[in-house]
Amino acid sequence: MARRFTLNRYLAETRKSITQYAPKQIVIGNEAADLDSMASSIVHAYYLASENRVKNRYIAPVMPIPRDDFKLRSEAVYVFAKAGIKLKDVLFFDEVDIPELMKGDTEIVLVDHNKLALSLETYGDKVVGILDHHKNEKLYPHAPQKVIEPVGSTATLVCEELLAASGDLIDNNIAILLIGTILLDTVNLDTEAGRVTPKDVKIVAELQKKFPIEQSEYFECIQREKFNVSNLTTTDLLRKDYKEWNLGKVSCGIASVLLPVEQWGENDINLCQKFAAYTETRSLDILLAMNAYTNPDFKRDIVLFCRDGAVHDDVVTFLQQQGLELRELEMKDQETCTFGKISYYSQGNLSISRKILQPMLDLFATDISC
Repeated sequence: MARRFTLNRYLAETRKSITQYAPKQIVIGNEAADLDSMASSIVHAYYLASENRVKNRYIAPVMPIPRDDFKLRSEAVYVFAKAGIKLKDVLFFDEVDIPELMKGDTEIVLVDHNKLALSLETYGDKVVGILDHHKNEKLYPHAPQKVIEPVGSTATLVCEELLAASGDLIDNNIAILLIGTILLDTVNLDTEAGRVTPKDVKIVAELQKKFPIEQSEYFECIQREKFNVSNLTTTDLLRKDYKEWNLGKVSCGIASVLLPVEQWGENDINLCQKFAAYTETRSLDILLAMNAYTNPDFKRDIVLFCRDGAVHDDVVTFLQQQGLELRELEMKDQETCTFGKISYYSQGNLSISRKILQPMLDLFATDISC
């Protein structure tokens, strides 16, 4: 790809030609497909393709969700539109034949995660690159290109590589896309939120020099869209921002949900049945919803559903031992569970997010039995 290609032209060319060329390098964000994951994988793929940085490879970003699920990520819908990204040219998992793409010497680059999702774990030998800001799982030692750094947003690392390579790779569209992503991930660069690093601040400042934007106003618009879940069902909320992995022989899923648990219960009196159905659909043993919201201060709640009541109680004990400071909520008018066990909590320790809880549960894997 020549540098004169805009991001939109690159995406259009990729969509048109992905099945025509081999060998390929597929750039994939994490399975939650949040704004950081999608924006970073798209721009990182664009960077790799520009000036043929990866020799003799056709570079293609693919979003790891069906196209219909994109609408669930309301903040991404807003930022993509603000940045002028033509969504019709973005590739989603249900629009490509993944087993066919992975044939031969196709390679994989992971963005915003460093461990393949369960659905792709058989392709571990194809991982050649990682760009991420999560805990290093220390997998794929054969991969020659790895940047895993605990910054606030993977988009910060993407922008850093663009600035180091050639500033003119960044146009107004890309700047708006990356600034919005970094601001959302770092809560508008707020040090009290505990997510921002000096590098995030530096990168946003560099982008603002070239492409000024009213930062606080932009962040507030994105934040408002992110928390706009008024039209979503319980099942939509569970799958909107969802990650899944195995704890030994136990399958666990965690959904990130953006409203108070008590409000959720008022909207849907059959939460247990909906959680049970979702575990059946995903073949899960444990399903957690981690709820984060502002009312008026930042708060966290948790919903825990397990197929097995004993496992449920063990998980609750473990979470308390890890210092989550859970206080059980009384959920009035909820229908009784006919399958499995569910409980609802406010979380006193606001510093423990899904990103922090996941490796904690990995440690608990040997103690869980079904």
